[in-house]
Amino acid sequence: MKGRPAPGPPADPRRIAADRMGRWAEWRCVWRLRLSGYRVLARRWRATAGEIDIVVRRGDVVAFVEVKARASATDAAFALTEPQWRRIARAAEMFIARRQGLAGCAIRFDAMLVTPRGWPTHVVDAWRP
Repeated sequence: MKGRPAPGPPADPRRIAADRMGRWAEWRCVWRLRLSGYRVLARRWRATAGEIDIVVRRGDVVAFVEVKARASATDAAFALTEPQWRRIARAAEMFIARRQGLAGCAIRFDAMLVTPRGWPTHVVDAWRP
């Protein structure tokens, strides 16, 4: 049929469930950050270097937040890897370069650990490049 994309392979139900869980976790984190006085600048910001889950600002600090949702906070914390942080740091450089008004701000890399129950845990300054 003209105008429709060709049907691809069926979507993996596990990937669909993981994507839904990730979006739900990010939504919870955004609200936690907003209630803490942060202004959300971007969500799921993509660049050739990588993706940043959430970019927030409070005062003269811009924080690049990586969200990890797991069954326990310990599992979520151990899901953060060094190569992942390097990709986020490269993407953060690109984000700042494209936003002239953020040039004088302090940069910080945070993590938010999300479990099925309770508020997301905000780990401030979780990593430095």
